[in-house]
Amino acid sequence: MKLSYLSETLIGSEIVKLGGEIRDKIRQGNKIYNFTVGDFDPEIFPIPKELEEGIIEAYRQHFTNYPAAEGNLDLRESIISFIRDTEKLEYTLPEVLVASGGRPLIYSLFRAICDAGDKVIYALPSWNNNHYTHFIGAEHVVVEATAGNNFMPTADLIRPHVQTATLLALCSPQNPTGTTFKKEDLEEICDLVIAENKRRGADEKKLYVMYDQMYWHLTFGDIQHYDPVSLRPEMRAYTVYIDAISKVFAATGVRVGWSLGPAEIIGKMKAILSHVGAWAPMAEQKATAKFLQNRSAIDTYLEKFKGEVEERLRRIYAGFESLKQEGLPVDAIAPEAAIYLTVKIDLVGKTREDLRGKL
Repeated sequence: MKLSYLSETLIGSEIVKLGGEIRDKIRQGNKIYNFTVGDFDPEIFPIPKELEEGIIEAYRQHFTNYPAAEGNLDLRESIISFIRDTEKLEYTLPEVLVASGGRPLIYSLFRAICDAGDKVIYALPSWNNNHYTHFIGAEHVVVEATAGNNFMPTADLIRPHVQTATLLALCSPQNPTGTTFKKEDLEEICDLVIAENKRRGADEKKLYVMYDQMYWHLTFGDIQHYDPVSLRPEMRAYTVYIDAISKVFAATGVRVGWSLGPAEIIGKMKAILSHVGAWAPMAEQKATAKFLQNRSAIDTYLEKFKGEVEERLRRIYAGFESLKQEGLPVDAIAPEAAIYLTVKIDLVGKTREDLRGKL
């Protein structure tokens, strides 16, 4: 069968495929701890009860029709207030777009900014930037982050590519490493973007930054979250944020996300999504609008949720450190944020005999 070039060359989400295979094995009776997909067991990590009750009540009140294409007014107002209180960022209604989680927002952002052949800079490892770049026929500019810089891209890695790029895709806390930008490192990247955009002429496309901060509430210990516009207000004209309730409230299946950015770009993203139809459900929007105003419930939930996630990550990290001390070829980066732990299991070239004496 001959289909489109895109469908024949696009690779489906590897992590979703792997997660499905693991779930099948679990259903067959295999005991497996599923560390594949960034998701939660709702029996252990339920969504906030206030959010759950709000969704149920919204359906009972028959909020089942189409939502506004840009997101319901009450939800966008709640997002503006929530971001103002938590990140000290000031955005207006035309600068906010709601969709069914982060994926459609990222897709519409790539579509709105990039043409086929434009260059997209992203770090390796990172989540799905390769697929979105392929979707639009853009050129991949991959910078390889390493354990030496906590698997976060640096200005030195990005600098050689900025003069010909259209989009710089950043994520902090990083999916899938659970690491974060240091303040000075993100400042240097912002300064690069600002300088490059000053260099470009009025008739040239600017260099934009997609800043995926889906996990930004989930930082541990002394780790702080930093974002481009807070560090460099001039970045407001070039930055589009991707955010959602998916991870911070263990609500991966509730599907409510939002973007903040320049009104013109947000408007184009809205137009693209109006044809895709990737709206967040009406009832979930109503419930989320109400929940984001309940700061007491949010703080109470996050205190418990973050503590339990951090405890699990630190225990796993301690286990790898113990194995490392025993001489096994493993290593790990101490937990910083999100729900991920970066580990190294160096088994290439090893035999069972090499390991047997250490177990």
